[in-house]
Amino acid sequence: MRWEDAAPREVLARIVSYVRPHRGLVAAAFLTAVGSQGLALTVPVLVGLAIDAVVGPGQVAWGDLAWLMGCLACVVAAVALLQWLQGYTTSRLTYDTVRDLRDAAYGKFRRLPVSYIDDHPHGDIMSRVVNDADAVGDGLLQGVQQLFCGVVAVVGTLAFMFWISPAIAVVVVVVTPVSVLVAAFIAKVGHTSFAAQQEIQGDLGGYVEEHVSNQRLLWAFGRAGEAEKGFAALNDRLYTVGERAQFAGSLTNPGTRFANNVVYAVVAAIGCWACLTGFPGPLSIGGVQSFLSYTTQYTKPFNDISGVMTQLQTAFASARRLFALIDAPEMEPDPADALVLPEEPAGEMGFSDVSFGYEPGRPLLEGLTWHADPGERVAVVGPTGCGKTTLINLLLRFYDADSGTIRVDGRDTRALTRASLRRAFGMVLQDTWLFEGTVADNIAYGRPDATREEVWAAAERAFAADFIERMPEGYDTVVGEGGAGLSQGQRQLLCIARVMLVDPPILLLDEATSSIDTRTEALVQEAFDAMMAGRTSLVVAHRLSTVRSADQILVMGRGTIVERGTHEELLALGGEYAKLYRSQFEG
Repeated sequence: MRWEDAAPREVLARIVSYVRPHRGLVAAAFLTAVGSQGLALTVPVLVGLAIDAVVGPGQVAWGDLAWLMGCLACVVAAVALLQWLQGYTTSRLTYDTVRDLRDAAYGKFRRLPVSYIDDHPHGDIMSRVVNDADAVGDGLLQGVQQLFCGVVAVVGTLAFMFWISPAIAVVVVVVTPVSVLVAAFIAKVGHTSFAAQQEIQGDLGGYVEEHVSNQRLLWAFGRAGEAEKGFAALNDRLYTVGERAQFAGSLTNPGTRFANNVVYAVVAAIGCWACLTGFPGPLSIGGVQSFLSYTTQYTKPFNDISGVMTQLQTAFASARRLFALIDAPEMEPDPADALVLPEEPAGEMGFSDVSFGYEPGRPLLEGLTWHADPGERVAVVGPTGCGKTTLINLLLRFYDADSGTIRVDGRDTRALTRASLRRAFGMVLQDTWLFEGTVADNIAYGRPDATREEVWAAAERAFAADFIERMPEGYDTVVGEGGAGLSQGQRQLLCIARVMLVDPPILLLDEATSSIDTRTEALVQEAFDAMMAGRTSLVVAHRLSTVRSADQILVMGRGTIVERGTHEELLALGGEYAKLYRSQFEG
């Protein structure tokens, strides 16, 4: 189903499926609504009787009046208590439902293919989980309160009105649908604007996230002004669409109130006529007052619904976006008979006639074949965009090949569980990732149970200990999100230390030393050499100084391997590798 085009009843049915597990709270909210509204409906009767107890000057039935006032005080107190209980249970129901929605949305991330994350702005995804879930909660809170109270109020007031004067009650029932039709028409007109408003909010969130996280580049390239103009353009679009949506929503309440006031005026005129003439039925002054009160209570739910129509429409638009994320196609699950790769695999791996493209009809790799024996060090070089990093994406099954076979320890990776496959690899990427926490926590991310001594040893091996010990709190220093406060080289050293602590059977290094100075790179390379001894490794590099000692160098170009061999063999060949080497060291 395309949730963007889903009908309101389909969206409502899906929301109800998340409410259903909380039946107890639903029942409590309904019962307290019945109790509070039921007792509130007796107030006009008591007030009418009290008015009739005042016959005239000096003719007040004080005993009856005192008893009625006592009853009225008790009813008002009980209504206040029940309304508080209803508010509590409704709020609890709403927040529990929204919590489940957020859990479902966040839990979906584990099952989404990497292609979904790559193809959608991260800010838009975050907006769905945070802002859209909040909007659904606000609409649900208002909707549940108005639904329960409204149903009881309409049924109860109709019963009392027919009891007091059936003829006038029929007039109210006949005229009331006018306000419902007005509200429905305006809601239909505003639907498109509310949907567009939530869509642009997601785009705006993605834009802000993208530019805030790369603020330094904006300043460095002098593009801050252009970024501000882009934001202003999106913000203006949101303003225009939001203005239309709010205008449509703001018409609902005045329109229904006008229709309801017409009903009130008609009832007042007929009631006064009945009081004076006895037609269409005898009615006392207190009865007229009671009937007018019931007319107000009868039309109030329609006013209340129209008053929260903006929130309800926003909630439905947000629910569509949230359910589109929750129901997005998931990655293909592991086969039921999937094999578990041993914790200490031998390390043999390779591609056999593998073809792959990120977009259908646009292949990036074609007929790729290579093989690495256990303990062998394989390097991959080539121009930017030739598919070097894609090899790592395919090995770890972030993406699956379009055709061909990828094997680890002689087993097709499609026949292995993803968890056991990925556990066998340790990876250091050019793009570093650190979370907000201590330096020690960041290093121990892959091994949370590691001792402090093991963390220190990993940092020493990665040549990160020196700058860590100079930090204010050493290993207990808190780094900001993304490694804020650290240089790019320091972040990369911490990521290298993280992998060295895990000590994986197979190493994948994608430009792992690209942000490190030449001297430190030489030292880290020594550490990597020691770490790679006896274990299989795949090294993607632009700096050819890091691949000289590789057992096998694969030179990629035009989606395939154009040359392969050792450093000396490829230099002697005088082909693409030799040109790359000369451009770096002899240019």
